[in-house]
Amino acid sequence: MINNDKRKGTAYAWILTTRPKTLPAAIAPVAVGSALAISQHRFRLLPAAAALAGALLLQIGVNMANDYFDFIKGIDTKDRTGPVRAAASGLLSPGELRLGILIVLLLAVTDGLYLIYAAGIPVLVIGIFSILSLLAYSGGPFPLASHALGDLFVFIFFGIVAVCGTYYVQALSLDKIVFIASIPVASLTTAILVVNNYRDIETDRRASKITLAVILGKRGARAEYVLLILSAFSVPFILFLMKAFGGWILLPLLSAPLFIPLLKQMFGKYSGSLLNKTLSGTAKAALIYSLLFSIGIIL
Repeated sequence: MINNDKRKGTAYAWILTTRPKTLPAAIAPVAVGSALAISQHRFRLLPAAAALAGALLLQIGVNMANDYFDFIKGIDTKDRTGPVRAAASGLLSPGELRLGILIVLLLAVTDGLYLIYAAGIPVLVIGIFSILSLLAYSGGPFPLASHALGDLFVFIFFGIVAVCGTYYVQALSLDKIVFIASIPVASLTTAILVVNNYRDIETDRRASKITLAVILGKRGARAEYVLLILSAFSVPFILFLMKAFGGWILLPLLSAPLFIPLLKQMFGKYSGSLLNKTLSGTAKAALIYSLLFSIGIIL
């Protein structure tokens, strides 16, 4: 049992609001994008490191903004079954969270300035859209997460853009192979969100937060989860058949057993807080898939 009075404003509270279990979603696209650069002898250490820092900062920024806006809009209530939220639990005040979001954004902008120097104006355009989307995910007059656009946002920005952007800041070019290789990361990162929204269908519906899971219902959300996983596992075969890579590109298949218990949990009796295990398990499985995928690309 958390003693909120003793942990208010502590390092624990700040770590909590970053949602550490979701951070593999930021590491995966950088690993794949850098692997693609390595495979083409275009790897550059400093831009790759800056891309990783930027991805982590944007992920943390989205998490903190979601914590803040869901609290002030009354979406996070005592009925919530997900992991503890810093604002809703009183561990951080809204003012503290606003300051935290500002600091994260300033760090992201600083990191972005180096990437603009290293890779040019296209990075500036990506950075502007990424930050605007970060703020619009849970906040503003038309929050994406509350209008069934969260899945699309995650698929594009934490999948396609993150992988292609990581590759671009090193290679200064893009091709269709890079785009195709970004799809598994986009799919599995979105699958993490699907579990989160599947768990929260009832509380989100009561709070008038319309996620894609709320629209699709439990059966539809489960189907989306399956389709995202299947799409991730189809891409290595596509790349192999295109002769873009050798047989090592099928290495991610070794991660398939990790997804079987997760599928059983989604289709079984798991509900409420039990799905937190499925959420963290999906994040871990997605990272392992991505690392195997990265190794397969390099080999």
